[in-house]
Formats: sequence, C-alpha cells, structure tokens
Amino acid sequence: MKAPAFDYIRVATVAEACAALGQHGPDARLLAGGQSLLPAMNLRLASPSVLIDIGRIQGLDGIEVHHDRLRIGALVRHETALRDATIASHVPLLTEALRHVAHPAIRARGTIGGNLAHADPASELPACMVALNAVIEVTSPRGTRRIAAEAFFTGLFQTALQPDEMLATVEIPLPTPAWFFQEIARRSGDYAIVGLAVSGDRLAFFSVADRPVLRQATAALDLDPPGDLQATGPMRRHLAGVLRDRALFALGGRT
Repeated sequence: MKAPAFDYIRVATVAEACAALGQHGPDARLLAGGQSLLPAMNLRLASPSVLIDIGRIQGLDGIEVHHDRLRIGALVRHETALRDATIASHVPLLTEALRHVAHPAIRARGTIGGNLAHADPASELPACMVALNAVIEVTSPRGTRRIAAEAFFTGLFQTALQPDEMLATVEIPLPTPAWFFQEIARRSGDYAIVGLAVSGDRLAFFSVADRPVLRQATAALDLDPPGDLQATGPMRRHLAGVLRDRALFALGGRT
C-alpha cells in the first residue's frame, strides 16, 4: 500500500518546527528517522496531513556529559548511540538495550527522540528511560518543559507532548547504579514478548501494558499483561517473573 497524500515541510530550527506544529495542529507529525511513522502511513495506520521534517536541525544530535547528567539529543541515531563511548562508559544499560533494537538498517536511521515520542509499549528505550529516572526535555513556543520519563508515557502510543511541542533532549542522571537488561523475543530483532530494564531498585517492564511499568525490586509483581498472537497474558506474567528473578540474582551477584 501507499501512504495517503500529505504536505511536506522541511524546517531548519526547533522554533520553526514548533511553529509549524502549532499552525497545522494534531494533523501534523514530525519526521526524523521515519522508521515507525512511514511504515504506519504506508499501511494506512497513520494519516497525517502534514509531515514536518526535522532531520536537518543543527544541534539536536549531540551526546555530552554536563555536570552530573548525560544529555542525548533527539536526533541521535540508534546506531550512533550504540557505538558511543560516552554512553557505554556512563550508561551501559542503554548500550545493551540498543543492541536489541530492531536490525542494523533500522538502527542506522531511527532516532532516540523519534523512538521515545512514538511511545511503543514493546520498545526497549522507553522502559530504559523510566528505569534510569531520565528527564525528557520538550520545546515549544512557550519555552522548555522538563518531564520525568515515568510521566512522559501516558498510554498506547501516547505521550505528555502537547500539539506544539517537540522532544529535544533526554537527560539521564549520573552516576547510574547497577543495571540489568534482558528481553524475551521469538527472534533477534523482533519486538519483545516481555522485557525488563533495571537501574538500581527501579525495574521497568515493557511489552506488559500500554506503557512501561515501573516496579520496585522488593514490591510484589502485580502485573496484568494483555494477550495477543505472541503470548497469553498469563504467559507474559510468568516470563516477567522469570526476568525479575534473573535480574535480582544478577544484581545480587554484583554487590
């Protein structure tokens, strides 16, 4: 299938992008890597009337440590982040998770910001950001707003972004504590049946609800995951318990 007709706008600055979002309203979508949006459009699962191409905005592809925070720009490609020595040194959880994101061709184009704004509940990065207690910085004509990752993901493919806001930067507090990451999938590169990202005592499960689910290490595992063609709800709940036990064992072995 082919995507429905749409208008295309290329912007050069964050201000231009936010202005275009404000002008065209909820029918507009930002285009960065396009690895989720374009297939959805071709399948007629998404039909924005306007695409706003932000791929050439300068200054949104940086990775830096600023004081006690690691800052990652929204336009950083998955593959760039995977190979980045700063991320590997300071947030190895993120490096490990990125190895599981789709396939090399998709990682070469997909962006960190696009992944988070897409808010797929089966995706690795939203759960990592929740586990890491990250802050999402979003920009609009009104200025910059900081949103805790736990509050940023609000539902199935839904976020706290307002219609004229765009995700600009992710900020992760340093140093990060002991970590664990593992997912169970049918094949390498497939979406996880169940996954778990852990940072310290923060356990963030993914593919068990309509958003990442945060639990404390000592809390009861009161999950009620849905069933689908990949797994039943009880199977997912069992696998989530298996991953939690593996995480607690692994982290206990590191202390």
